[in-house]
Parts: sequence; C-alpha cells; structure tokens
Amino acid sequence: MVYLESFRLAGADAEDSFVLSYPYQLEMQCYSHNNVYPFKIFPQKQLSHLTFEPVTVFYGGNGSGKSTVLNVITEKLGLERSAPFNDTPFMADYLKLCGYELARGVRGIPRGSRKITSDDVFDYLLDVRMINEGVDRRREELFEEYTRLRDTPMQPLRSLDDLEGLRQRNEARARTKSAYVARRLPRELDGRSNGESAFLYFTDKIRENALYLLDEPENSLSAELQIKLVSFIEESVRFYNCQFIISTHSPFLLAMKNAKIYDLDTVPVGTKRWTELGNVKIYYDFFKQRMDEFE
Repeated sequence: MVYLESFRLAGADAEDSFVLSYPYQLEMQCYSHNNVYPFKIFPQKQLSHLTFEPVTVFYGGNGSGKSTVLNVITEKLGLERSAPFNDTPFMADYLKLCGYELARGVRGIPRGSRKITSDDVFDYLLDVRMINEGVDRRREELFEEYTRLRDTPMQPLRSLDDLEGLRQRNEARARTKSAYVARRLPRELDGRSNGESAFLYFTDKIRENALYLLDEPENSLSAELQIKLVSFIEESVRFYNCQFIISTHSPFLLAMKNAKIYDLDTVPVGTKRWTELGNVKIYYDFFKQRMDEFE
C-alpha cells in the first residue's frame, strides 16, 4: 500500500532565496553551516525529490542525512512521535519550502501513522527495567514481612486496629512464602531480554492501515530478531495495508523484497540494489574471506 507517493525537499534555489530574504542582522548571528539544520544538507547531495514504494529505505553512514529526511517528513506530515529530535529555529522555515503528494485516491495520511525511533525503543526498555527493579525490591520486602509475621507470637486482640495484623499473621502461617508473596506482588512486565522486548515494541505499535517511519529499527535487535522484524514488515505491507519508510544500514532490512533504496552516501543521491551498497559489500567480503572456516 502507498499513502505517501512523493516528497519534495527544499532545493538549492529555494535555500538560496531563503538566505537572500533573511534579515542580515539575524544572519550574522544565526545563519551558519553549524546551526541551520536542516538547511545546507541536501542541495550538496543533489537530492530534492523522493518517490516512495510500499517499502522505501534510506541507507547511509553516520551524518549522511538519513535520519534528517525522516525528521523532515515527520514534521511536514504532522506524524505522531515520542522521542525529541534535533530541532532548530529554522525547521519551520525549512518545512515551508517542502511539499508532498499523496497517492491517487488517498485523501489524507491515515490516523495512527507515526515515526518510531531507536530512542523510543530505548526509553521503553528503560521503563520496563525500572518497573521490574521496583518489583524486585517489593519482593524482598514481602519476603522479610512473611518471615517477621511467621516469627511473631500470636497476641490477643485489643482493638479493631489489631484485626488486619491478625489476618496477615494467620495467612502467613497458612500459606507458603511463594503463595503469600505472589498474592501481594505486582506483576513484572515481562521476563524477556532487551531484544525480545524491543521486537514486541514494534509489533505493538505497528497496526494496520497506516504509514510508519522507522529510524534504525535494528538497534537492540539480534540478527535473528532483525529477520523476524523483516518478515513482520513484509506481512504488514502485504496483508495489512501498511507503508514503511525506513532508515537503516542493516543488511537484513536492506534485503527486504521489493524495497526501494536511496543511497545517501553517493552524490548525486540515487537508488541502488542492496547488493551494491558499501556496507553490504563489507559484510560480503568479510565472510567470503573466511568461507573455509564455515566448512
């Protein structure tokens, strides 16, 4: 499924016109190569127009601009996002110079469309860890409470205030330690590894009939889980009317069926097959040189 058909980034002429119209007093203070993000990035790469397929991938090394493309598209389309991004006072001006086209018959970006970043996943993993650490601390407290109640001699009731204590002591004597603690302990979110939890984060957030921008989703995922994520994305496209725009340098994601790949490491930026990409060739050469060790 295709919802977003094309996107137009600010070209060199548009950026130059913006500079010429910029008050020189502010230009002297603010406008430089270091602080005008996202200006001064894509004209140097001769990249201004993007077209999309059900799965489109931006490939490139650190600093290539692949995350910036996703940021610009996210802000222009007004997509939901959680993690903060590298925003500047110039983002709003830049977005005015951008435009996009929806696919024929599509009236708007579907509700539920969103951007998911590796920071979103990392924050979720931290939340899970903090909750589970709290559960661990509470478990130790309940163990101590159980032992104390078992060792406390039964006392006659002097008032109604003693009734709850009596009930707890009776329960501690009637139940095993594990049963006593289990009735009072909040449940852990899961007992999975970070990678398993990260994978489930994607499967929970990605629903049917929507556009998703994924920024380096391979982070925190093992090779096995990256392959599972690829299958999940392909099935979401085929059966659940989803469209994906992804930034990555993972060979597993780059090898997705029918993915359109933009190589942001080249000038001008163009599309390539996954086997033509520099990072993939490094993997290929590495394993080819060690082929005898697999035999």
